[in-house]
Amino acid sequence: MSLLHDNPEKVITREIQKFVAENPGNHDSRLNGMPYFEDPLIGFADAHDPLFETFKDIIGDFHLTPVEVMDRFFPDHEGSWDGASVISWVLPIARSVRESNRRETRCSSEAWLITKTFGEEFNIKLAEHMASFLTEQGFYAVVPPLSPFFEIVMTEDAGFAANWSERHVAYVAGLGTFSLSGALITERGAAMRCASVITNLQLQPTPRCYTDFREYCLFYSASSCGKCIARCPGGAISEEGHNKELCMIHCASVSQEIEGNTGGMPGCGLCQTAVPCEAALPKNSSQESEDRSQKK
Repeated sequence: MSLLHDNPEKVITREIQKFVAENPGNHDSRLNGMPYFEDPLIGFADAHDPLFETFKDIIGDFHLTPVEVMDRFFPDHEGSWDGASVISWVLPIARSVRESNRRETRCSSEAWLITKTFGEEFNIKLAEHMASFLTEQGFYAVVPPLSPFFEIVMTEDAGFAANWSERHVAYVAGLGTFSLSGALITERGAAMRCASVITNLQLQPTPRCYTDFREYCLFYSASSCGKCIARCPGGAISEEGHNKELCMIHCASVSQEIEGNTGGMPGCGLCQTAVPCEAALPKNSSQESEDRSQKK
């Protein structure tokens, strides 16, 4: 009998948690053996959720829905995905890595760059593991960014954009909302990596505890904060949002300045550290006052 016969959401959650906690790939000797990521957040979405269709208008008509991904990857089963689901997870970047990046003012710390490069390799291994796990249990599964039709295109309005956005998928799966900087703010903050797997296994969707796609960002929800603007050394964040082109120009300009540079493009990540949404949902001034009064 398949391990996913009863309570598949719980089984999948435990499998992801176990991989993050026990797989040696989540630790790096260059970080003194510390992990890249802390305990993950996991969410599930119905592959037919109408929000996926809206991304064709928001991101571009090239953005694929989960059903389109499954149809392309498994053409012999086209149109047979009535119960399909998307498994999405967030890997919060470890505190020690975040702390190292808080101290920077121009480019990412070495620990942050290592995590961005090799931590993402671990994230991919996790996605491959989950796809294999689902396949072994008798289900179809695909990791969209590892599929042959995954691509990043240049758009007129938003600059470079992928035809499968992990952040947007996580939003559908109830894991977070967007910030002024374009990051996804989750219960464990915006300093994170995320990924997903699509499967024909029917899963109970995770409730979305928000009604607006920017609800967790204080700049939009409380007309306050905006600290990511000052944190951006390339001037890529303003009250108008995140300018991808300016961000890439700055990252390219400092790519050789980081000690121990791995040769990858450093997504500096300064806007994700030393800000209220770094490692938790940010609180406005009234919430902070209420918390202080309750502690007295």
